[in-house]
Amino acid sequence: MSSAKPFYITTAIDYANGKPHLGHAYEKVLTDTIARFRRMSGEPVHFLTGLDEHGQKVQQTAEKLGLTPQENCDRVAVDFRQLLVDLDISNDDFIRTTEPRHKAVVQKYLQQLFDAGLIYRADYTGFYSVRQEQFVLEKEKLENGAWPEIYGEVTQVTESAYFFRLKNYKDWLIGHLEANPEWIYPAFRRNQVLEFLKEDINDLCISRPKARLSWGIELPFDREFVTYVWFDALVNYVSAVEGKGLWPADAHVIGKDILVPPHAVYWPCMLKALGLELPKKLVVHGWWGMGGAKISKSTGGGGSILDNAQLYGTDAFRYYLIREMVVGNDADFNPDQLAIRYRADLGNTLGNLLNRLLSIAGKNTAGLVPAAALAGDEKDAALRALWAATAPAYLDTAMGYRFHEALDTLWVFVRAMNAYIDERAPWKLAKSTEPADREKLEATLAHLAEGLRLVAVAIAPIMPTIAKRLHECLGLEAPATFAGNFEWSGVTAGKTLAASAILFPPVVTPEEAAAAEAAKAAATAPKPAKQPKGEKK
Repeated sequence: MSSAKPFYITTAIDYANGKPHLGHAYEKVLTDTIARFRRMSGEPVHFLTGLDEHGQKVQQTAEKLGLTPQENCDRVAVDFRQLLVDLDISNDDFIRTTEPRHKAVVQKYLQQLFDAGLIYRADYTGFYSVRQEQFVLEKEKLENGAWPEIYGEVTQVTESAYFFRLKNYKDWLIGHLEANPEWIYPAFRRNQVLEFLKEDINDLCISRPKARLSWGIELPFDREFVTYVWFDALVNYVSAVEGKGLWPADAHVIGKDILVPPHAVYWPCMLKALGLELPKKLVVHGWWGMGGAKISKSTGGGGSILDNAQLYGTDAFRYYLIREMVVGNDADFNPDQLAIRYRADLGNTLGNLLNRLLSIAGKNTAGLVPAAALAGDEKDAALRALWAATAPAYLDTAMGYRFHEALDTLWVFVRAMNAYIDERAPWKLAKSTEPADREKLEATLAHLAEGLRLVAVAIAPIMPTIAKRLHECLGLEAPATFAGNFEWSGVTAGKTLAASAILFPPVVTPEEAAAAEAAKAAATAPKPAKQPKGEKK
C-alpha cells in the first residue's frame, strides 16, 4: 500500500432543509468523477460529503413540521444518503454537523481563537438575512432599494455578538490569491474574490444569541450563544479527518454561490488564524438552469429532474451531467438534449458498436476474439494511431477538470471505430473464401474488441457500471487503474464474448408516451356521421 497522503476531496455539505435537487446531484457526480479518476490513476483517495444540520432555517422548518430539529435532520439525512446510492457515489465518509466528532473540533477551534484574542464581543446593529443566515451591508441593495432575491427577508437587528477578526487577514489573503493564481479553478472565479476584497471587509460575526437561535453548537466560552452556521459548517472539512493525517484537502468542490465570501474569504482566514494549511484547490462549478431559470429548492425545481436517473439509468444520467456542463460555467438542463445524448452518443454509437462486434463474432468466430496479428493493414494502423493520440489527451483534460473536452475527445475515437467497421464491412469479408479476407475479418474483430476495451477503461470514472458491463461482454474483469490497461494490447485475444448485450435499452419519455396516447386516442375516436347528400350544413 502506498505511504503517500491520500488525495482528499470534498463536496460542500448540503443544508438539511429540504430534498435533494439537481444541483446537489451534479456536485456529487462531479466530485465522484474526480475521485474515481484519481483512484484509477493509482492514487489513494479519501472522499467526504455530508450534511450541514444547524441554523435558523433548519430550526424553523422543524417547528413547522412539529418535529425537533434533530428529528428533522434525521429525516432529511435519509434522502441525501439515498441520493448517493442512487447516483453510485463512491464517498468514503458522510459527516453530519450534529455528530459529536464535529462539535468537539468546532468548540476546540472557537476556544483557541478566543484565547488568542482573535474573537471578541461587541454590540452590533445591522441588516440580517434570514435566508442566508448572515448580516448584509446596505451597499448590497439594488438600485431600486430592494435587497437581492438571494437574501430573502432582510430585517434590521441590534444585538451583542462575538466577532472573529477577519479584517486582520485581508492583506494576507490578497497576497495568497495573487501568488497562487491556480488556487481557484476556473481562474476567472479568482477575479471575483479579488474584486470582493477591493472593498473594506468587516470582522465576521460568529455567534447567534440562544434567545433567537437555539439550534447550533454552543460557544465554549459563553453558553448563552451558539456559533454562526458558516463557522460551524466549514470546519467539517477538518473535523471529519481530525487525527487521520489527511489535511489539507486537495480539492474542495463547491458551487459558485458559496465561493464568496464563505469558502474563499472566511475559510482561508479561519485556517490561517488557526495555524492550519489551506486546501490546495477550490473547484467551483456553476448553476444548472432550465429555461433560463436557476434550478434549486427555493425556486421549486430540480427534484423531478432526478427521475431521469431512473428513466435512463444512473450511468447515462451521469454521462449527461458531466458532458453538458463546462466546470465553472452555468448549464441548462434540457430533457430533449438528454434524450439525444442517450440515443445518439450512447445507444447508437457505443451500444450499437458493441452489438455489431458481438453479432459478427458470434456468427463467424464462435464468439471468440481472434488472435490477429497486431500489424494489420493501414486501416488497422490508423485506428491504433488514433488511440495513441486519444489516450493522453483524454487523461490530460480529465485530470484538469475539463471533462466535457475529455468526452468529446473519446467519442471521436468511438465514432472512428464505427466508421472503421463500416469501411471494413466484416459481413462481406465473412462471405469471402479468400484467406486474405479471413485475415482482415479476424483483424477487424480483434481491433474492435481492443478498442472497446480501452473505451471501457476510459469511461469507468464517469460510467462505472457500464464500464464493468463492457468488460464482462469482452470476457474481462474491469481493472482498478489506468496503469498497464490504457495502451493498445492483445489482451482480448482468445476471450469469449457475450452472445448479446443491450447496454442502453430503448427509453420512452413521459412526453413521448403522452403524445403516443393522444395519437392513439385520436385514431380510435369515433368519426362524425356523414350528412345525407344534398343537405346543407
